[in-house]
Amino acid sequence: MTSEQKYADRAFRSPMGIAGGVLLLAIGGWLVGDAVAHGTGRTPWLALAALLLAAPLVIAFTIRPVVYASDSRMLVRNPFRSITIPWAAVEAVRSGYSSEVLAGGRKFQLWSVPVSLRARKRAARQAARATAEDPFGRGPRALRLRPDAPLRAPADQAVDDLRELAERHAGGEAAKGEISVRWAYEIIAPAVVGGIALVVLLATG
Repeated sequence: MTSEQKYADRAFRSPMGIAGGVLLLAIGGWLVGDAVAHGTGRTPWLALAALLLAAPLVIAFTIRPVVYASDSRMLVRNPFRSITIPWAAVEAVRSGYSSEVLAGGRKFQLWSVPVSLRARKRAARQAARATAEDPFGRGPRALRLRPDAPLRAPADQAVDDLRELAERHAGGEAAKGEISVRWAYEIIAPAVVGGIALVVLLATG
């Protein structure tokens, strides 16, 4: 059982980030494929080295980030690190200009829960309309809003959910333990190799 499967009771991702990452990888693959197929001299090797550098970074910042939550802990998978935090160690989950969790006297950003000020303003307008009195005296207008009209921005709602999970499970025996941090060498290593190869090719060209 992988760590992702172990903590996959709830998963918080950014659909737009994943879509953007897939699009960038597709464009990059097409450009590199064309360079390899039709390029001359050192061009194919330069293209391959650039892909080896760029692809892991694109994956790291768009597809990789996710927060998994179980009854005992949360697994925060950021671009270059994976942080396992037992619920009992969580001090706060908050959302300002970014989403973050405070645990063990340290602060960890939640890359998979990006804050959108535009979405927050849109949700605030919906909430204001829902509680506004009808000018014709029919009471609050909440019932006349679309059922799916968001009253909380997605990032704020995700932070609320994580805060609720932390409060609910913090007292459990299984929620105790130490915070652990693991570096994502599967992302870092190929990016470093690609960067070195690209520098060597450019320097010796």
